[in-house]
Amino acid sequence: MAETPLDLLPGTLDLMILRTLQAGPQHGYGIGQRIEQVSGVFRVKIGSLYPALQRLEQAGLVAASWQASEHNRRARYYRLTRRGEARLAREEQDWQRAADGIARVLGLR
Repeated sequence: MAETPLDLLPGTLDLMILRTLQAGPQHGYGIGQRIEQVSGVFRVKIGSLYPALQRLEQAGLVAASWQASEHNRRARYYRLTRRGEARLAREEQDWQRAADGIARVLGLR
């Protein structure tokens, strides 16, 4: 029996978007698909993805430009900025510390 996809945990979508963009520019739909594919368990809702991308762009963590997609359609592509790279490094460290702490409380480590 296949497991039901999980909704993203609060506060993790921005981090996953930044990490996905570390591999290179991508359009919004592609970002959501990549997160779902790599995680194997999370479902990315479009209603959450695009507001997060706007928020990250307004904060200067990603930059966007219009380009032709792989299907030759106009799409907004996002890329990680230097500021976004720095934020990603900090948030990855914070996430690892939090995950380690939770694992210790649950007796998994």
